[in-house]
This record gives sequence, structure tokens and C-alpha cells, in this order.
Amino acid sequence: MSKTLGIPTLLIEDYEHSTKTGFIKPNWTLMPDVIPNKTSGQKTERVLKYHGLKEDVYVPQFRPDASILDRLGLDARDLIVTLRPPATEAHYHNPESEVLFNETLHLLAKQPHLRVVVLPRSTRQNEQIRKHWADLISGGQVVIPEEAVNGLDLIWFSDLVISGGGTMNREAAALGVPVYSIFRGKIGAVDRYLSEHGRLVLIENIQEVATKIRLTRWKRPTRPDNRGGAVLQSIVNNIIAILEKKRPTEDSALSDRSRQSKPTANIRC
Repeated sequence: MSKTLGIPTLLIEDYEHSTKTGFIKPNWTLMPDVIPNKTSGQKTERVLKYHGLKEDVYVPQFRPDASILDRLGLDARDLIVTLRPPATEAHYHNPESEVLFNETLHLLAKQPHLRVVVLPRSTRQNEQIRKHWADLISGGQVVIPEEAVNGLDLIWFSDLVISGGGTMNREAAALGVPVYSIFRGKIGAVDRYLSEHGRLVLIENIQEVATKIRLTRWKRPTRPDNRGGAVLQSIVNNIIAILEKKRPTEDSALSDRSRQSKPTANIRC
């Protein structure tokens, strides 16, 4: 609609392998600086970058609420695992992810004093999991929330997160929670970067489910690390530059990184 009306558009993305619109292109693309420019399909001068994760925009303001444990009937003395199934209806889905999900749940089911919170992505997936894993659910080892919960609270009070890709993986990485990805679509540059820096473990086959996933208690700090608003500030600076009809220079991008502890404006989510 905006293109039809002649209104300039900005696409903010963090996964370069998502389906593109093709003939309808944004005027600018904004993405993390670990993603190569060429993947956007845009001219270099139309690609804007920020340093960090999009999750770093809101995670620094997060304040954990421990009441989620009581609401889900969880005992903090147990090992708590948050398990997110793969997005089976997404265009980038690879059936291998479902195999890894089932293998993971079989592994977790064998562990004493371990509770698994499964977060289905759709009503259909919810029904399938409840039917296939009915014994684990009735026995209380697997919990499926009856209503939406605050994902950051659940991640924070989990000892590890295992997910079929997406935002939850990167939220866990931003919070410092041990996280494992069973996503088997095309791995994006952001996940590659997190994996290379030890902030995300990629599970690529059945054998690695048993050999790479560490079922140990997370030494949770008293509070999340508040890194300030550097990423948000960088994104806002890029938008302001567009409005002022000037592209941020490399010097200004480097300056954004140097201001991580001292944002230039008081911006709140």
C-alpha cells in the first residue's frame, strides 16, 4: 500500500533467507551488521546496519517475574527446559527439524526431576503434540501452557532453551541463557554469528541431540545484564538519517558502537 501511495518504506529484517516480495522492494533495508549486504537484494547505499541483535532493543528493559513458575505449576528445584517446536507451516521449514524435536523430547523424557514446557506455534500443532505425547503430559513431565505467557519470563527461569529457530533462540542468547537450535532450514548469518561466539549451539543431526545438549542447571545471575539502549539508539539514528535524507556514514556507525554505554538520546521502549 505504501509503495502504491509513493510513501518511502524501510524493511527491518534479521533473517536473510526469508521469502522476498520480488517486484515490491523497500526503499531501504535495515539489518544487523553480521548479515552480508548482498543478501538484501538492495544497492549498498540502500542497506543500513546496526550492531547487535534486534532482541537487544527490549531485553535490557526486562524485569523477571518469578510468578510464572507458580502459574505453570513448576518447581524451581527441578531442571526446567523450555522447548519450542519447529515452525512446520513456515515456507523455510525443513522436516528434519521435526525429527530433531521428537528425538529431543524422547531424551528429555528419560531424565528424572526434569520438567519440559512446550510452546506450540499453532492450534493444529498444539493438538498434535497433546495427542502424540499424551502420557508425558498426563504425568506432568511435559507442560503446555493453557494461555499465552511472557516468553522472557519463561526463558529466564529455564535452565536451558531448545527451539526450532526464531526469536526465542535469540532472546535466550541475549539473556545469556543456554540455548540450542534444532532449526534445519537455511541458517542465517545472525545464528551463525551467535554459534561462532558460543552463545547458541546448533543441533544438526540426531546424534548431536545426545552429545551436544547439556542438561545442567543454569547459574542464573540475580538480574539480567542491562546493557543500555545502544542498539535501539543505532536503529533510531538510521531512521532519523533517512528522514533527513542522508545515509549514515561508516564513521557514524562506528560512533554508534562506541556509545553503547552512553546513548545519545533518552529512548525507552
